[in-house]
Amino acid sequence: MIPVIGLTAAAITGLSHHRDWAIGIAAGSALAWLNFRWLAQGLDALVADSTAQAGFPKPQVSVVTYFLAAFRYALIALCVYGIFKFLSIPLVSLLLGLCSLGAATIAASIYEIAKPLKTRP
Repeated sequence: MIPVIGLTAAAITGLSHHRDWAIGIAAGSALAWLNFRWLAQGLDALVADSTAQAGFPKPQVSVVTYFLAAFRYALIALCVYGIFKFLSIPLVSLLLGLCSLGAATIAASIYEIAKPLKTRP
């Protein structure tokens, strides 16, 4: 849902003759989607590490897992800086594109609340 919301917002912005803002929103949305994918992979690694040590009183998580969790934020910040600095895309448009993650979360939550409950047979 993140790319759909981001690309829709970029298309609407592009149709209103703001090409640089549309590119920024699309790029921010792509970064938000990558962030979500990396978060999911990090959580999967964390769960795998924890469940592998289910019998231990204090499971140990590898340092690599923690490093990758922090590295994802640094990589996104570096990408935003590069896009802003070298492509001259407005920073606010990139930040609005990154907000597509929040918009997708809200839309998915509303959908889950509004859909009718399945009845039991």
